[in-house]
Amino acid sequence: MSVTSWFGSLRGGGVLGFIDRVVSDGEVVNSRRRGWFGALMSSVWMAYMIAPIVQAWSDGERLRVLLAVGTLIAYATLILSTFVIFRRRGPAEAVEDRPADPRLWPFLAGMAACTASLIALLGPVALPTTIFVAVAAIFHLPARESGYVILPVALVLLFLPVAIPSLSGTPFWLAFIPVVIWVARQLGLRGEQLAELARRQRAELDIVEERNRVARDVHDILGHSLTVITVKTELAQRLIDVDLTRARTELADIERLAREALAGVRDTVGGLREVSLRGELANARTALAAADIAADLPEDAQLPETAHSQLFGWVLREAITNVIRHSAARHCTVRVTADSIEVSDDGRGLGVSGESSSGLAGLRERVRAAGGTLTLSAPKEGGVRVRAIVPA
Repeated sequence: MSVTSWFGSLRGGGVLGFIDRVVSDGEVVNSRRRGWFGALMSSVWMAYMIAPIVQAWSDGERLRVLLAVGTLIAYATLILSTFVIFRRRGPAEAVEDRPADPRLWPFLAGMAACTASLIALLGPVALPTTIFVAVAAIFHLPARESGYVILPVALVLLFLPVAIPSLSGTPFWLAFIPVVIWVARQLGLRGEQLAELARRQRAELDIVEERNRVARDVHDILGHSLTVITVKTELAQRLIDVDLTRARTELADIERLAREALAGVRDTVGGLREVSLRGELANARTALAAADIAADLPEDAQLPETAHSQLFGWVLREAITNVIRHSAARHCTVRVTADSIEVSDDGRGLGVSGESSSGLAGLRERVRAAGGTLTLSAPKEGGVRVRAIVPA
């Protein structure tokens, strides 16, 4: 059988099949499964040497056959040993940053000696086994060091058949196989590095987003609760000498609000905080009444069905907190539709500091995240109108 026919038999499942697999997978290192697959395939592919050995046996060259079989077994053992001993584990960037293991070079030298022996014993059909030296170097050495092995292997495959007529007939494209495998490995490494970088960036962004969420929730919960507690405390102080029974009621409400605020902070940190529009409307009635602000709020039966109950609850909480804290208003109105909520008062307005407050900034982020818009405006009759719209 000719050398060309031997090489043609490799196209389907041999070295070229391996290259197709490497390119399609996009990575060739840092995987235990693929490492063992490479070791197994590197040994199995050498089974193509069985046919010329059998041919030599049938020709009566028994001693040459025995030497070739022993050399082939030694070669397969060296290949398996490199994958077991020198497999480079870990992230792609860590693998490339590690120095080359000096113990690998004697193994590569032994593999090169086995290749030379097989060529001497079996002729040009054994020349492609040189590729396995390059494959071992590609899998177990950093890019630069593996390049030092690939270059001489490619030159041997390219020029040795020209220099030695007895090796003629070896396809020239075999010289490019180690280069293609090396390029595929580098592409796989770069892909792994980019994927790891993207994963770390996503993790960092998730941490920042969660930190911002907790900060917004804690600010909104404490800002509202402490504002109502402050108003009720002032009211209780005025009522102590006038209406002791009502003063005690206000103090009891202060204790309840403080406990609710503490529980709210705990739930928020644990990611369990739930805000609803109906619940915030009830809180708004209590807070506005304590601040002596007349409230025009929708009753529960008047509330429309909306998918944005939680978001509108946060808007209402922050808006009512600002009305009580900043507006000095005497009247507050809340209007709710299926896709909007509007809170207006007749006070003195927020001013520059109020418009840039962290509470409103966090509220804008909430509404924007839901695909809506938050606007602040000054009605003709005075005060402030806060309006959040979330399109269907």
